[in-house]
Amino acid sequence: MPHSVSLKPAAARRSSDLSGTVRIPGDKSISHRAFMLGGLASGETRITGLLEGEDILATGNAMRAMGANIRKAGDEWIIHGTGNGCLLEPEDVLDFGNAGTGVRLTMGLAGTYDMLTRFTGDASLVKRPMGRVLDPLRLMGVQVEASEGDRLPLTLHGPRTANPITYHVPMASAQVKSAVLLAGLNAPGITTVIETAMTRDHTEKMLQGFGAELEIGTEADGARRIGIVGQGRLTGQTIAVPGDPSSTAFPLVAALIVHGSDITIENVLMNPTRTGLITTLLEMGAVIDIMNERRAGGEDVADLRVRTSDLKGVTVPADRAPSMIDEYPVLAVAASFAEGETVMPGIEELRVKESDRLDAVARGLELNGVDCTEGRDWLSVRGHPGGKGLGAMTKDAVVETHLDHRIAMSFLVFGLAAEHGAFVDDAAIIATSFPEFMDLMTGLGAQMEFFA
Repeated sequence: MPHSVSLKPAAARRSSDLSGTVRIPGDKSISHRAFMLGGLASGETRITGLLEGEDILATGNAMRAMGANIRKAGDEWIIHGTGNGCLLEPEDVLDFGNAGTGVRLTMGLAGTYDMLTRFTGDASLVKRPMGRVLDPLRLMGVQVEASEGDRLPLTLHGPRTANPITYHVPMASAQVKSAVLLAGLNAPGITTVIETAMTRDHTEKMLQGFGAELEIGTEADGARRIGIVGQGRLTGQTIAVPGDPSSTAFPLVAALIVHGSDITIENVLMNPTRTGLITTLLEMGAVIDIMNERRAGGEDVADLRVRTSDLKGVTVPADRAPSMIDEYPVLAVAASFAEGETVMPGIEELRVKESDRLDAVARGLELNGVDCTEGRDWLSVRGHPGGKGLGAMTKDAVVETHLDHRIAMSFLVFGLAAEHGAFVDDAAIIATSFPEFMDLMTGLGAQMEFFA
């Protein structure tokens, strides 16, 4: 998103009878990695189903700047990569807009090259901490010039030859794990990552698919060990990107809380490291039929039929957080219409997302009449089945999105079931991850619109 873009407020009104069949855009995590690995691999990579949001296109532009040939032909993206070890020094600063995953993974991918790489982002991204990725890169010999607090803008000076390392990831973070593994592609020997809690494993699966040599095992204490053999050959692949479960969460929750709804969502990624929200909603009493289960592109995929449900509050296990970390804002929305209390512990990671999502969700719920309590690393929500009395009582009750696409979408979904609807201060930011969101939701019958 351009840094000077103006905010576009939006409103959602109480709706009923959402219906229809939709197909969600491609998974964001897989789309980022498809551009990166396709841009690095030798030969041709062809991608269908790619998420064409601004975050993903920023990653594609960065790969172009480092020598990859990327073009779109019809519904397919065609990439001719540089070959592993052959990225070129970019002439200009790599601007990632709002793309936290894109910038962190690209730092890993490019940081171990003997070249200078500069990174920046939009007003939201420059506030986000990058030290969690920069720390292991420093151990590999990368010199870092960063803004205060290890934030963007920053410059990486790669070593002549990178050091392979063994790195214990200090938090559950697929981004950190992936950045180190990608950095290891250009280091001699074996670079190893150890994670105590398993996080989304798309990087490992896709690296193996492109031909990287990985060794995956379990430590004596149960931690997961992933070793990658550096300086090997990657070969272009054909990739069909399944639907994004994080984007699926919004129409899914909308159908659960909007009276009289019955929708089908096709081609949803069902990787076990990404299905924590569905597991939680089922525990809350959600009526979700998982249909036509199959394998596509090495991943589990299914269609979901979702109907209005009487939800009940639950306590979400803290160890489930890595499998649904991006879905907590919309889970809090579902909890707002459930009977009883929903408690969400172990979610401190929300504080370092596109915004402090934990604070943003709590303030947005309070503004709209929801009884909730926020702790350092937890949130509890006391629901109000039926939504009577909830929502924007006045036009001044506008949720601050803090340039965060998931906050914007979550509170627009909230407004569909709240008696008084809801307003958000910006819905333009949604284009970073789900450009079709407004059209898809209104196509199902949601009363949702931009306003001046």
